[in-house]
Amino acid sequence: MFEILPGVGLRLPGRAGVLRFGDDERTAQWAVATVADVREGWVCGAGWSFTAEYEGVRLDVHGDVGDRYGRYEDVRGLATVGLTRDPLCLTAPVVLDGIDLFGYPSAEVLDALGYDLPPAVRLRGDGRHLTTVWLDAERVPARDT
Repeated sequence: MFEILPGVGLRLPGRAGVLRFGDDERTAQWAVATVADVREGWVCGAGWSFTAEYEGVRLDVHGDVGDRYGRYEDVRGLATVGLTRDPLCLTAPVVLDGIDLFGYPSAEVLDALGYDLPPAVRLRGDGRHLTTVWLDAERVPARDT
């Protein structure tokens, strides 16, 4: 089971620990590698990224993010975790506030959450079910100088 911890990161299945915002690449990869094979990735604007798959859930992880438009301060370390379910199989639970986001129709999930999501959690679906959850580190607006 993956547990979304807004403001903190993502609890990984079993005893793999927690991916914490601000973790460096090596620490993040080491934690994920205890449950899945890690593959290098690429994300525009990120200093590093990798992917992994665990029981029908794909993780997209990246960090050391800069904002080329200067709207936000740069984020050092782990900045974003995306979880996408495989539509063709049962997946490991992805839980927020005790609710399995991929286990029920999206209308039921949103009703149970009360439509009041933490600002750093973004959900995407196909109209019937949620398909992707993005969890971001808090972005701090850039200061005017």
